[in-house]
Amino acid sequence: MKLSVRNVLKGKVTVVTEGMAVATVKVDVGGGNTITSVVTMDAIKNLGIKVGDEISVLIKATSVMLAKE
Repeated sequence: MKLSVRNVLKGKVTVVTEGMAVATVKVDVGGGNTITSVVTMDAIKNLGIKVGDEISVLIKATSVMLAKE
């Protein structure tokens, strides 16, 4: 599979929190760093994502925003 995404991190799924329509997935990418993603429940089921899985995190975004006052 060829992708245009250049930011790919390998990691291990540590937490899957399922909701009605979406799930939150936490992935340990090493060095004490965790990436959290929100995906649909359909995606979780189709990919068979579960705690302990080795997974790739693909990041392609035009902007990433955080704010704190």
